[in-house]
Amino acid sequence: MCGIAGIISLERFTDLRESLQKMTDAISHRGPDGEGCWISESNNLGFAHRRLSIIDLSENGKQPFHRNDLGLNITFNGEIYNYIEIKKELIQRGYHFNTLTDTEVILVSFKEYGYKCLDHFDGMFAFAIWDENKQELFCARDRFGEKPLHFYKDENQFVFASEIKQLWAYGIEKKTDPEKLSRFINYSEVLNDKEPEKTFYSNITSLKAAHYLICTPDLKISIVNYWNLDKVCVNTFISFPDAVTEFIRLFNKSIQNRLRSDVPLGSSLSGGLDSSAIVYSVNKNFLKKDQGQFTFSARFKNYEKDEGEYIDALNELLPDLKRYDVFLDANEFENDIDNIIYHQDEPFQSASIFAQYKVMQLARKNNVTVLLDGQGADELLGGYESFYVDYLKQLFYNRPTVYSSEVKAYNQMHGHKYGELDLFKNDTSRLKINRAVKRAFNIKQAVPQNYFFTTLKEYITGSQLQQLLRYADRNSMAHSVETRLPFLNHQLVEFVFSLPDNFKLKQGWPKYLLRKAFDKKLPDKIVWRKNKVGFETPESNFLLSEKAQTKIGKAKEYIYDNKLSDKKDLNPWLLYMLNSYTSN
Repeated sequence: MCGIAGIISLERFTDLRESLQKMTDAISHRGPDGEGCWISESNNLGFAHRRLSIIDLSENGKQPFHRNDLGLNITFNGEIYNYIEIKKELIQRGYHFNTLTDTEVILVSFKEYGYKCLDHFDGMFAFAIWDENKQELFCARDRFGEKPLHFYKDENQFVFASEIKQLWAYGIEKKTDPEKLSRFINYSEVLNDKEPEKTFYSNITSLKAAHYLICTPDLKISIVNYWNLDKVCVNTFISFPDAVTEFIRLFNKSIQNRLRSDVPLGSSLSGGLDSSAIVYSVNKNFLKKDQGQFTFSARFKNYEKDEGEYIDALNELLPDLKRYDVFLDANEFENDIDNIIYHQDEPFQSASIFAQYKVMQLARKNNVTVLLDGQGADELLGGYESFYVDYLKQLFYNRPTVYSSEVKAYNQMHGHKYGELDLFKNDTSRLKINRAVKRAFNIKQAVPQNYFFTTLKEYITGSQLQQLLRYADRNSMAHSVETRLPFLNHQLVEFVFSLPDNFKLKQGWPKYLLRKAFDKKLPDKIVWRKNKVGFETPESNFLLSEKAQTKIGKAKEYIYDNKLSDKKDLNPWLLYMLNSYTSN
């Protein structure tokens, strides 16, 4: 896990090294263990790197990394978890290796497979390779967008970086995008599914997840999508017990690969099912005798939504956990919010990421560099309440008998929330008859049979997860900590998407597959817990402070002066964000 930067220009630079140095100085937090720079002989191309040492702590892991015999140079941020297996295959194909790093595995894979090397990687990554033979820059980002890559291009240069602040350090003008600003203020929109590459700044672009970019020396750019879920077909023949068995196998394999590290690692533990499943799997399957596991949790004193009782239950089951808790309060929030804003680079919808920031800080204080985390499970397995609503709509139109039993089970479990009168109360008798006719003659309905599948796919490949991954990357790297997400192994994701909907949502239970996988392993109060607790921050009280009110007042003036909104009840938090990201 590191930070990268690079410049390719039509003209020779007189201060290329100095410019790259400014860019990496801006992200010293991403790589406190070393730095490096590579300049081409033509002096119009350069890579830079900040290192957080995780794999091969020797000088062999230093970047930018070169294989002159292959004509390749790379700067790389992230981890290739299956690099050992790939390396064995490449050795069998006749290649040799000079280091123990996954960085070198990327280069040799690129030499052997070209752009298709990305199909072989299980990892989180953003990297750039200069191919001396082709005279071509190849940049790529992982399938889900766990690692960032931003770029700026004009008629004379192409500049890329891990974080946006690096581009400002280089000298790129900070230009807020008026449309993005307006949509944030009026609709709380951070990312747009239709244009996820757009940042909050009109002149800075993000390379989309699961995409690669090619840039030629004359700055011609092409961008290609290399992975998606469009070809996944639902397996209607697999039994539920077989699905549970295969899910556990893939989940454990994903965890095992994500435990590869030459530095201490642990797990984020919220008390929920997702993080508890990871901690349990690590403890039962991969720890050596007498080896404890570090866990880090955010807690609240005397607060009804504190997760302590669930963390205690897991700790009772696994007493050898090396547990650390951080208790949050309003004073810490006020002390830390400016740092969080600095590291995020772009606005965020609420202060809920404060808890995550403090967990990462706690891990670093206790000398743990790598954390496993349960992010992605809700998007993969249907953990949000809105997913069940979408599922009920799909059933109502296409499988009315199943709909009746499902809505009854859901309402019994959660209290009466949904029914035909609630979901379709504005429908006329004619519309109801039309639905019945279509159902009888198998005619396409307003809500298709794959409605839930499509919704789930949009969440895990779209803006919803992208936002959360951005928050996590910046929060962890602010403290030089690497987060690894076992639920976002692409083979696991593809498998879950191949399963019937009722394996994921059943009888009122979201994430049914995961619950059954850990039934009788984890405590019932964790596995079969009904309430999903969200983190509530003290932002309301904070926004009453003199400092916050001053910022909010300036933001209102800015909005009304520039006619960005005519609303009179603008969200105070969004106003605070606006001032924080547009005031300089």
